[in-house]
This record gives sequence, C-alpha cells and structure tokens, in this order.
Amino acid sequence: MSGDRRAVRLGILATVAVILVSLLGVRLWFLQTVRAEELQERVDRSKTRVVQLAPERGRIFDADGRILADNRRILTVAIDWNYLQRRSERTELFRRLEGWVGVPASEMEDRYTSGYYSPFLPLPIAEDVDEQTAIALLERVEDLPGVEIVNGWERVYPYAPHAAHVVGYMGAITAEQLETYLTRGYLRNERVGQFGAERSLEEILHGTWGYRILEVDASNRPVRVVEEVPPINGHDVQLTIDLDVQVYIEQALQTSLASRRTQYTSNPLVRQPDGTLGLLDPDEPERVPYKAPAGAALVMRYDTGDVVAMASYPTFDNRWFEADLTGAKFRQVFPSTKPDGSPIDPDESILVNRAIQGRYNLGSTFKPFTAYAALTTDLITSDELFTDTGYYELYSVNPARCDAGLVRCSYKNALCGTGAPCVYGDVDVEDALAVSSDAFFYRIGEDILVENGGAPVFQEQLELFGFGADTGIELPFEFDGTVPDRELKRTYAERGVISEDEGRGFYVGDSIQMAIGQGLLSATPLQLANGYATFANGGTVLQPTIVKRVWEPGTPDGSVGYADLRRGAVDTESVAPTILRTVPMDPEVRDPIIAGLTRVVTTGAGTPGTDIPYHSTTGEKLFYDYPDDAIPVAGKTGTAQGAGNYPWNDSSAFAGFSLDPEDPYVVSAYLEKAGYGSIAAGPVVKCTFMMLSGAIATEPVAVSEPLDELMTVAARDEYLDDVACFNRRGTGTIGLVE
Repeated sequence: MSGDRRAVRLGILATVAVILVSLLGVRLWFLQTVRAEELQERVDRSKTRVVQLAPERGRIFDADGRILADNRRILTVAIDWNYLQRRSERTELFRRLEGWVGVPASEMEDRYTSGYYSPFLPLPIAEDVDEQTAIALLERVEDLPGVEIVNGWERVYPYAPHAAHVVGYMGAITAEQLETYLTRGYLRNERVGQFGAERSLEEILHGTWGYRILEVDASNRPVRVVEEVPPINGHDVQLTIDLDVQVYIEQALQTSLASRRTQYTSNPLVRQPDGTLGLLDPDEPERVPYKAPAGAALVMRYDTGDVVAMASYPTFDNRWFEADLTGAKFRQVFPSTKPDGSPIDPDESILVNRAIQGRYNLGSTFKPFTAYAALTTDLITSDELFTDTGYYELYSVNPARCDAGLVRCSYKNALCGTGAPCVYGDVDVEDALAVSSDAFFYRIGEDILVENGGAPVFQEQLELFGFGADTGIELPFEFDGTVPDRELKRTYAERGVISEDEGRGFYVGDSIQMAIGQGLLSATPLQLANGYATFANGGTVLQPTIVKRVWEPGTPDGSVGYADLRRGAVDTESVAPTILRTVPMDPEVRDPIIAGLTRVVTTGAGTPGTDIPYHSTTGEKLFYDYPDDAIPVAGKTGTAQGAGNYPWNDSSAFAGFSLDPEDPYVVSAYLEKAGYGSIAAGPVVKCTFMMLSGAIATEPVAVSEPLDELMTVAARDEYLDDVACFNRRGTGTIGLVE
C-alpha cells in the first residue's frame, strides 16, 4: 500500500513538473516571439534618453517691419528627473546649487512637487543665468549629477508699451487650458500667448517641437546621438499696425483723457419732489470733475479692413509678463482689488482692450445708421421735412398712460446755451445729421416700429452693418455688442438686469432710445468704425484685420529694431480683404447721409435773424482751423448719457472717415465719462487725421528704454508735445498736460 502511495505522489509531482516546464516554455515562446519587439524597445529605451528641442517662436512685425515681438536666447539650469527620485539626494543637490543660481533650495523643492513641470523635460530651477555661471556648473558635473544647461527663449517686446493690447503677452498654460494644449502636442510647462495677437495667432507663431535621442552609458552620460529631428520654428507674422500712427493715437487718447480730468461740469439745480430746487446729485458739489478714466481709439482702412492703429487706455507694458515678478509686485502693478479688498472700479481695468471689448452706448454717432434704416425702408425721403420744436411727444401711446406716468411720452433735444432744448425748425435728414436733432430721430424710432406692426425691421437694417455680432478680427475676447429686441429683453429680465415687466416686449420707448444710440444698444469702437467704413466705401462690410502677411520662419534682421523684409524671407501668405456682406447703398440713401456728416465738420443749419437762428455744429467749431490741404473728413459727434443721467458720467464719442479714396481712413474714438463728443473724442479724431495728412509731424519711434521694475504702474502715460489741434473756436487754447 505504501508503495502505491509513493507511486501516486511521484506521478503527481511529475505531472506538476511537466505543467510548470510547459508553462515556462510557453512563456519563453511568448516573450521571444509575441513580445520580442516590445521588450527590445524597453531595452533600447533604457540605454537612450530623449531630449526635447524647443522651436523658436515666430516674431511679430508692424506694417513697416519693426519688430514688435522678438526672442532672446537664455540659459536655464535644469536637472534630469532621474537624479531627483530620492529625497536625500535631491535635497543635497538643491543645497549645492542654491549658492550658484541664487534660488533657495526650498523654492527648488516647490518646483519639484508642484506637478506643473513636464516630466519629459529636465526640471528648470533657474532661468536666464549668465554664461559664466553656466560654464562653472558644467565644469563641476561630477559634483552636480544630472545638472544641465538648457538653451531656451524669452519673449522680448522692443517697442513696449506701444500696441500692448494688440500684440499681447505670454503666460503659463492655465489649468483650464492644459488639456486642450496637451492634446495639441504642447508640453505642460510651456508659455503660450494669453492676450492679443500672441494668443489669437498662437498656432501660427508656436512652431513644432523637435527631439534628439541620445545613447547613454551606465552613468547616464551621453555616448552618441542616435536620432535627431530638428524643431520647426514658428512663422513670423506682419501686422497691419503702423507704429508711427499707433504711438500718435495712443498719445492723443491719453492727452485728451488727462486734459478732461482737469475740467468740471455743473451739478445742476432740479425740481425736487417737494417742489423745492436742489442739486441733481446732493452728494456732489456744484461743480463735479470729469473722471475720464478710460477710452479707446483706432484707425482702419475702409478699402481693405486693415487696422492701422488700435489704442486702449489704461494700457500696460507687456514686458511685465516676462519679468520675474513676485505675487505682491504683480498685484501692485495689475490690481484686481482695492486696499480694503473690494473689487476695483471696472473703469480702472487694465487688461481690457476697450477697442474691441468696450460695451458702449454710441450716442449720436449712431444716428447715420438710424437715418439709413429710415431711408432704405422708405419710411422717409431725403427731402422730407420735420418741424423740430425742441420736443417730441409720442403719438402711439394712450395719453391716459402718459398722464398717469406709466410711460414716458415726452422727449427733448439736448440743451442749447440758453438752458432750454435746442429748436431747429424744419429739417430734413441732412440737416438733422448736421445739427444732431434728437427729435428728428425720435420720430424715426417711433415710426419704424409702429408702421411695421412691431416687426424687427429696424434691427434687421442695423445688423447689416455688423451690429450685434463680432467683426471677426484676429484678436481674442471680442464683444459681440447688442441690438435690443424682444429676445434680448427677455434674456435680460431672466438675468435680473431689467424688471420682469420691462422684459415682456420691445416697446416704442426702446425703439426711440435705440434711434439715438442709447438704451440697451451697445457696440465697440471697432464696430462703430466698421459701420462708418461701410458708408465710406459705398456699402461693403469688410472683416477688420490686424494680419498683413505671414512669413516663413527666420526673417533676417535689418537695421536696429527692424526685420529685413526685402531679402531672405518667403512670403507664405498675404491676407486679402474679406468681404462679409454688401449693404444696399443707393445714391438717394447714401448721398444725404454723407452730406449731413460732411456738414457736421463744416456748416450747421438755420437762418440768422429769423425765428430759427443759425446753429453751428460742435464739429464745426472743432474743425474751424482744419487745414484746407488735409484729408477731407466727414464725421459725427456723440455724447452717450451715463449712469443717473449725471453730466459727469456722459461719455464722448466721435467717428469720421476720409472723403478722399486715395487716403481711405476711418477713425473712431470713445472716451468714457469725459463729456461732450466734440470736446474729448473729437480732438483725438481731428488730430489723427491731421497727422495722417502730414499736417502734424511726428518723430520716428525709438526702441524702448529697459523696463523700470521699480514702477508701481502698468505703464506711464505719454502725451502729445503739441496740442494746438485740440483747440475749438471761441474757447481759447488748452494747456499742455503736465
């Protein structure tokens, strides 16, 4: 019996042995055949290292080839991640390095644990070290294992702060952007465009990473290069911006705003509910200074859509984003809160391009579009007269509702020097534009809604010019604007912006307010300029652009501050004008509008010595000394009422265009809380046209001085040396801004 048990046991052991040997054989076969290629790759990888090769970012030029964004090669001290796995060794290595690079070991440890830096690149611990330090570290490689000197690039803005809102700046990839950029082949700790053209043209400017595969020895030291794929540098981009014009309009804008901050307006006496007279705002003095905190101005060509200059204020120096700022310093330069922790006034926001993001009522600069809607829909004819008595009374609302105060039914013109509403008498559309008769346009606002049965005819005509939609310019964060209608009001009511009752429909009062550029209408200075460009070019709505050409990488340098666009570079893409749509512009519609806008800056309306005295326009007084040989201009002033209808909250607007197709420019300006259109925005437009005409000489723009990191502001203001072009007839000469 015992022999049988031994035999059974031996049989079981033999069976198990056979199974184990069979499994081992199968495993060996599997490894040597099925997984042979994969395992060989593992072995190869253990003997090699992959070094990523960064592309050089494309440069940005202005229309004349000035280098607005450049690259500077920098040396970065970095450490191979393989030498940082053990904490004790990492701590010792950081301790040895901190004296050399001036970075505390604790900060190096923070970088290691942050999770921010790519595991495929050495960990950077000090950027922009000098060459002597780099050489010294390489000579001590035995004492500093894994330490490398990596060549990299730093963005440089030679003409900063000029055109900062257009050019933009670079920044780290944010948490919200990370997944998107990783799927596009970016590395985790890259810097990318975060504003302006740097952001919107990121894919063109970035280029493609290359790599170098190195065979290494047992000590992880390179033995030979196995494979190398060089990086593909980013394309260079030439903008439509002309820096000479850009600098001038920036200075004109800042000069006008600073000048307006020295001026005051009255806090008028009004009848109080108890019948007594009191100040409009009892919390303010009798004379209130204009705040004039912000604004925008731009120049574009109405034949191509090229934006020649685009200024926004407050502005900033984009070199701050390449400086090694502490958090406290950044908050000082770019504050988001006041010292007490409350949010800053939106008027003081710096990183906002108000030319494309400003959400503005347009005031009377909007009246040409109202006139177009009335003429093109046969609501009025060009020679039809309207008797302007200074007031307008609604006819389509039940008088009982008016008397009960349920609906505002009485509207009036802006005040004349007498303190009473201006009276213009019999005016046609040309006259109404010339003297800016509000009553004339109130009538259009009511008629166009009532006679079309409430249909959105007005809105449809305005949308032809691009209002209510972004223009498509190659800049980020553009505001669409709003053309009020039933749907918009319903949306605003749901959000609590307006009352539920107000949100029930689009009423006559809404249409009247929109007719004079007020109410819920909003647009940007760029949309305003593009609308005027459509009148100027005869009905073609162009897509504004800041991109003139895209060049192959490696455009050579020319003279100091310039790229040489005449040799060595290949023009890969010239940006042709993009036509968005064509607006019907029959002569009987366009001609009276152009005539009215021309008279805004030349002659008013009325007859001296009669019941209807002559009324000069505010544009006429501003342009009284406009040179005869300068670019002929048509334009319109606008004053947009602000919060509480307080005069010191009124914003100033002006838009004008050249009547000479040989100089196809349109210029618009909008100055927040700066008063009348002719006094604040008007001079910016007038002076810019004089500069474009050659009537005002400008000095060549010089490369900027180094950034003063002791500053506490994002950028210092720059003012015009000569402000004679700001003068208005009968008001004397304004002083230079200190």
